[in-house]
Amino acid sequence: MLQWENSENATPILSWCMEMDEKTLEQVKNLANHPVVRERVCLMPDAHVGYGMPIGGVIACEDAVIPNAVGVDIGCGMGAVKTSLRAEQFTDMAHLRKLVNVIKAHIPVGEGNARKERIPWNGFAEWREMVGADLPVWMTEKSGDLDRRNLGTLGGGNHFIEIQQDEDGCVWVMLHSGSRNMGQRIATFYHKEAMRLNAEMGVQLPDSHLAFLPVGTETGAAYVRDMNHALAYARENRRIMLAHVKSILADFFPDIEFQSEVNIHHNYAALEEHGGKTRWVHRKGATSAKAGETGIIPGSMGTSSYIVEGLGNPLSFMSCSHGAGRRLGRSQANRTLTLADCEEAMQGIVYDRFGFSRSSQARDADGKKLRDLSEAPLAYKDIDAVITAENDLVKPLVKLRPLAVVKG
Repeated sequence: MLQWENSENATPILSWCMEMDEKTLEQVKNLANHPVVRERVCLMPDAHVGYGMPIGGVIACEDAVIPNAVGVDIGCGMGAVKTSLRAEQFTDMAHLRKLVNVIKAHIPVGEGNARKERIPWNGFAEWREMVGADLPVWMTEKSGDLDRRNLGTLGGGNHFIEIQQDEDGCVWVMLHSGSRNMGQRIATFYHKEAMRLNAEMGVQLPDSHLAFLPVGTETGAAYVRDMNHALAYARENRRIMLAHVKSILADFFPDIEFQSEVNIHHNYAALEEHGGKTRWVHRKGATSAKAGETGIIPGSMGTSSYIVEGLGNPLSFMSCSHGAGRRLGRSQANRTLTLADCEEAMQGIVYDRFGFSRSSQARDADGKKLRDLSEAPLAYKDIDAVITAENDLVKPLVKLRPLAVVKG
């Protein structure tokens, strides 16, 4: 753990990060000089530059919330379940490929892919009752319909469903997804409201991306309400997908049993007590790691993931990393990695081959369109090094390696 003191009045910075570029450090210093950030700024081992605040950062705010310190995918998180299956029951890669194809047929994957039918959920009615007649502008009839059809869908980017095995040969299911389009709409709307309100208050911010909302204001309270709605939505989204995969596995293996299911967030803010003080703890790309709490720290496609137990370290606000963390930005990965190296890193794992980038700008020196290698294992940090760097935050319980990967 490293510590920086930027200036006489700045909040201290505590870092478990193994490496930090100048952009990430600048964002951390902005947080340390923020008017509502208290105690310290914490950087997890997987930290890398984000929008306003680094992904893999943890802060505590007094009577305020910062929408961009939660992030645009509110409630993004992990789900995992251990099964009674043994890895040897998948007789060959063709068996795993058939399973992957069935999963993709039942769960829409990729950005912009929703279900044709609306999915019922009591959370919609509960939120409407809290809101009353006047809906916030981020919610329209069209977007409300999309939210109902997005339930139980994976999304794109770094979201995934994996079939994994632990070191004893037991098969697990793990997935990564969040609140889909809902979280982005909430974050965008309330960030603009925060900028407007801060301008009216005459607040000087180190970065306009870090505009905040006092929770005592009507707008601040509305953000907390809608953020919690997105958190509940994201948790239900993961639950539905896990239920689908469990049902599919039961069709393949009728005698299967399930145990040890975990469903957690890593993009949220919560009112917590630390050191005798009540604060709004923001975890952006970070996971709660209270003493005895079970967590999930995934690697990248092609590398190991971990089930961990929190140690309740007060210095990190009882938090830990949410994954391996990016080593290369998406564009940088597409420019510098080779298809051959990325395919080599995926040997022995069932996955869909790296397709072409959807960006018309992603072309090589000869003008040829590039493959999208942004989610390849080589674009991410070493997950084992990340786990080692936070051995004072969590205790590894189970190490998992992927057998098959469904990417969004």
